[in-house]
Amino acid sequence: METTENPNPPAPDNTLKPEETAELLEDPQTAPPAAKKKNSTRDLEFLFDVPLQVSVEVGRTKILLKDLLQMGEGYVVELDKLAGDPLDLYVNSRLIARGEAVKVGDKFGIKLTEVVSQSDRLEQLG
Repeated sequence: METTENPNPPAPDNTLKPEETAELLEDPQTAPPAAKKKNSTRDLEFLFDVPLQVSVEVGRTKILLKDLLQMGEGYVVELDKLAGDPLDLYVNSRLIARGEAVKVGDKFGIKLTEVVSQSDRLEQLG
């Protein structure tokens, strides 16, 4: 008994459900704000578990190698910022915000006083 394989196996069912079709056809420009936020949050949900390196910079300075080699306990390194100037908050080496130091229990924190605009952050990428 000879069998022949069907050269065209049935295609997987790729048909969309009506609610999926409606979502695809929905114009993001005319969607209500709540729907836009819901869709954008859902679109970014897969990124929520990505770890980011957050650091706070008190100030900067440049020193000579000979000064670095002479450093010891009690050595003071003078920074470029004045006392009371805002601290810089960086995420993955990109300036995101500025703020002031606060004490949270036995730890330090930063209270944001200024957040860099989204357009400025995008410019930094280029």
